[in-house]
Amino acid sequence: MKDVIYAINLTLDGCFDHTNGSPDDEVMEYYTQLLRGADLLVFGRKTYQLMVPYWPDVAKDRSERKAEIDFADAFVSKNKIVFSQSLESAEDKNTKIVRSSIQDEIVRLKREQGKYILAGGVSIPSQLIELGLVDEYRFVVLPVIAGEGRRLLEGISLREKLRLRLVESRIFKSGSVALHYLKQ
Repeated sequence: MKDVIYAINLTLDGCFDHTNGSPDDEVMEYYTQLLRGADLLVFGRKTYQLMVPYWPDVAKDRSERKAEIDFADAFVSKNKIVFSQSLESAEDKNTKIVRSSIQDEIVRLKREQGKYILAGGVSIPSQLIELGLVDEYRFVVLPVIAGEGRRLLEGISLREKLRLRLVESRIFKSGSVALHYLKQ
């Protein structure tokens, strides 16, 4: 079975808004490696529309930093699923819009052969966490205190406390810290 990995950047005070800080080249390389290993990327509409057309444009234009171009190349090469009731069409040729049950679709995808499914954003991963379908968590904590904004996993309702086991941590030169947890 494929694992579902949830990966996201957040600030020290738990905010996840992408405007609170930018990953440096070392963090971008970390995410590029994670992306390259995935069979499939899973998003909701809002996250998808933040990622596309931005990363495909970076891949075409090639004027950004090497770390960003490498990430963009990995991103555009991957198949993607967007869970959305309102998105009419996908700009990216490797994207499928799914309007059916998130639980049914992810359970089906987990049964397929392959590496892993990488989930990004907040809304869809929060639903997957509530359903018990996330197997690994990859958080990169940026050395920023935002002071305000939506907090990670705010408003999710768990049937029971979710116990995680730290299996890896990495400190980047920038002061960002990557944390890798497995569900126990």
